[in-house]
Amino acid sequence: MKRKMILTLAAAALLSTTAAFAQVVVRVAPPPPIVERRPIAPGPRYVWVDGYHRWDGHRYIWVGGRWAVPPRPGVIWVPGHWDSRPGGYVWVPGHWR
Repeated sequence: MKRKMILTLAAAALLSTTAAFAQVVVRVAPPPPIVERRPIAPGPRYVWVDGYHRWDGHRYIWVGGRWAVPPRPGVIWVPGHWDSRPGGYVWVPGHWR
């Protein structure tokens, strides 16, 4: 039983590490962001998370912004962005800091 659990944990650790380093390099520059009209916030704790262009493997698709509740007090939303790298562009996801 212990051996099975150790193997499962090792496999999960390996897969999570591999996924963390996987990046898709897009050779086509992303279009400029779309300026969105923000609807009224659904409540006082909500923070606006800007929309972004997502690469679907063939073209960029706009993902609209949304209101979100921070996971804990005192954190701020750091927007995602496309980073220019050798050979193209890589998406750096937004996150709470």
